[in-house]
Amino acid sequence: MLRITRDITIDEKDLDIAFVRASGPGGQNVNKLSTAAQLRFDVSRVPLAPDIMERLISLAGQRMTKDGVIVIHAQRYRTQERNRADAIDRLLELLREAAVRPKPRRATRPTLGSRIRRLDGKKRRSDVKAKRNTRSFDE
Repeated sequence: MLRITRDITIDEKDLDIAFVRASGPGGQNVNKLSTAAQLRFDVSRVPLAPDIMERLISLAGQRMTKDGVIVIHAQRYRTQERNRADAIDRLLELLREAAVRPKPRRATRPTLGSRIRRLDGKKRRSDVKAKRNTRSFDE
C-alpha cells in the first residue's frame, strides 16, 4: 500500500507498469534494453473527493487520458528499477499535490501610506514633465 495522505492510500496492484525502450541518445544501451518505465494508473479505482478529482484532472493535463487513466513515462535512469521508482514517486507527488486545498485569496486594500506614496510619486513625475514645457513671455 502506498500512502498519499492520511486518508488516501493506493494499492500497488492498481499500478500497471510496463517497460519499453527509451528514446534519445544512449548508444547500445538504449537500442538493446527496455529500461523506460510506463506507469498507468486508473484514477477510478481510488475513491477521491470531487474537489481532489477536479484538481487532479487539471494538474495531470495531457498525462491523463479521456478514460481517466494517468500515464507517466519515466526514462531518466539507465535501470528499470530506478525508472520504476521514479514513475511511482512522480505519481505520488501528483496525487499529493492534488490533495492539498489551495488557500483562498482574501481581498486586501492598499494602506494609507502606500496611497500617499503613490500619489506623491505621480505628482513629482507630473512636475518634471510640466517643467519641460515652460515657455517665457519673451518667446
